[in-house]
Amino acid sequence: MPLSQVCLAFGDPDPSPLVLVVQRLGVRPEGGEQGGRGRGGADARRVRGALPVVSHDGEFVIPDAEERLRRVRAVRSELRTNGPKRSRPFEGDFERVALPAADGDVLRDTLVAQGARVVIEIGLAYGSSALAIGEALCSTGAAEISHVVIDPFQSTASGNVGWALLTAAGLADHTPFIGEASSIALARLTAGGFTADAAFVDGSHRFHEVFVDLYFLRQLVRPGGLIILDDAAWPSVATALRYFEINLGWRPVPIEGRLTARRLPDERVEPDFAEFKAFVESC
Repeated sequence: MPLSQVCLAFGDPDPSPLVLVVQRLGVRPEGGEQGGRGRGGADARRVRGALPVVSHDGEFVIPDAEERLRRVRAVRSELRTNGPKRSRPFEGDFERVALPAADGDVLRDTLVAQGARVVIEIGLAYGSSALAIGEALCSTGAAEISHVVIDPFQSTASGNVGWALLTAAGLADHTPFIGEASSIALARLTAGGFTADAAFVDGSHRFHEVFVDLYFLRQLVRPGGLIILDDAAWPSVATALRYFEINLGWRPVPIEGRLTARRLPDERVEPDFAEFKAFVESC
């Protein structure tokens, strides 16, 4: 299936809210391009989030896959062993917020088994899950991979600690970062015709915000694709997910540890409103 790609064109390293520039490199789904600030176009020498990178003379520049994978694993190991170099001023915050390394391995292996090359992630924080996703994508050895990360609090509450780790791991060049609320960012991606193989959801745990995330991801993740959630045992997350299971046919996928995975139907259909099935108990 053709994959669309989102490139974030900007000049400074601070991952503040960015303007999306939807570009088609090779064969892409139909969708209009959105204008934005900074450099854009298929001949950009330095466009974040695009692989392969196209130079001014049209030559493809593909980073060495083995070296990239080695760097990612080294940074993951350092985070697992020593924790982050800085954290928020709350006792045990890293342990409470970050995805444990073992569950990160499960996430990585699940995406590898899925054959994912384009992944959307909601929630960056300390970057533990993002590094696992980056390792999975690098493991494919594919030239065109993309990991879109959405987190409105990375540069404020998190102090860019997660983004710093992704940069240290050499992942920044194929990791478009969007520093906006997921409800806004996902809507833009949908309007631009973006398509992903899988998504990982670990952002807001408020029911209405999880529901909106899943609503847009249903349109963004290809039919038959995979949506993986953390903290689905929380009633607010579980209730939002239940709607899509009962009314839209999302199927459970066995997965170890604390994560939850659902397979989207092979065909995207809109159910008749008269066939609505209640997904919460009546008072």
